[in-house]
Amino acid sequence: MRGVTPDLPLNDVLELGGIFCVALSGGLSAVRKRFDVFGVLVLAWAAGLGGGMLRDVLIGAVPPVGISDWRLVATAVLAGLVIFFFHPRLERMRRTIIVLDAGALALFVLVGTVKGLELGAGMLASVFVGVLTGVGGGILRDVLTGEVPLILQDRQLYAIPALLGAGATAVLWQVDALTVWTQGAVVLLVFGLRLLSLRLGWSAPGPWMGRRGGSPSGRM
Repeated sequence: MRGVTPDLPLNDVLELGGIFCVALSGGLSAVRKRFDVFGVLVLAWAAGLGGGMLRDVLIGAVPPVGISDWRLVATAVLAGLVIFFFHPRLERMRRTIIVLDAGALALFVLVGTVKGLELGAGMLASVFVGVLTGVGGGILRDVLTGEVPLILQDRQLYAIPALLGAGATAVLWQVDALTVWTQGAVVLLVFGLRLLSLRLGWSAPGPWMGRRGGSPSGRM
């Protein structure tokens, strides 16, 4: 029987920081849509905690952390209030928020995958819930603001780093090699790949348009 998976150093602080950063993006989306204060707080809460709530519902960990852990809820609400009052200044810090969002993605993918594995969800299911933990908040944010989810319309590498990180976590768990150090390596993998793809302009391939250069001659 496996022991308890070791936590990353300052794991609780990192998780709260990740929720705060993602909740900021939700609050910014609400401000751009001219939502009132309640709308800003709801969007911040949905973005910061939506992925974790979807994960918990899928693996049967109820009630979801997004409505049961006051620390997480308070962190998301605080981010919403910060955006509501200081959004003009934070708009100018867009690059910083993108970097923090990449870090949050990496941490959420690891935490979500490990939670699924610890609850016996199986490797494949745990990979899915790990990815969903990372990207689910952004999906809820876009749906609530009436937008096509960014992950579906933007070819930037976002889900792919999450999928690689979740897969690596599941494999390390399976071979009993998931330690503090390997967890840190997974976080760095997802974080680094996400930022590198933004820096170098990497993107996922679009729909295949077939061969170019004219139609076949029609000869048999």
